[in-house]
Amino acid sequence: MTEIKKNNVLLVEDDNFLANIYKTKFEMEGFKVFTADNGEAGVDEAKKKLPDVILLDILLPKMDGFMVLEALKKEPSTKDIPVILLTNLGQKDDVEKGLQMGAVDYLIKAHFKPSEVVEKVRKVLGN
Repeated sequence: MTEIKKNNVLLVEDDNFLANIYKTKFEMEGFKVFTADNGEAGVDEAKKKLPDVILLDILLPKMDGFMVLEALKKEPSTKDIPVILLTNLGQKDDVEKGLQMGAVDYLIKAHFKPSEVVEKVRKVLGN
């Protein structure tokens, strides 16, 4: 029997309460979740763990999500990892900027339940 590859998710979110909700939901769905609570840690974790997908908040301490996205896209080892922006910044300019910078999707936290976020990740990963 072949073992199904665990999909590794890196969640970069500074709100611990929210991070735990998403982490729990993803783990219940069979994902392995790594977390980082600031932008710098997010970039470091992405380089170390090379996750299958990254969920990235924009409003973060140390480095905002746009700076993190830019750093990830410049780095050869992380440039092809799909990044989904998961944030409360819903202005059209922010959405367009995130997508132009290479994010594969832009989810506004208030509009998506954790289960819907899991579904979006499954789609991005082709599961």
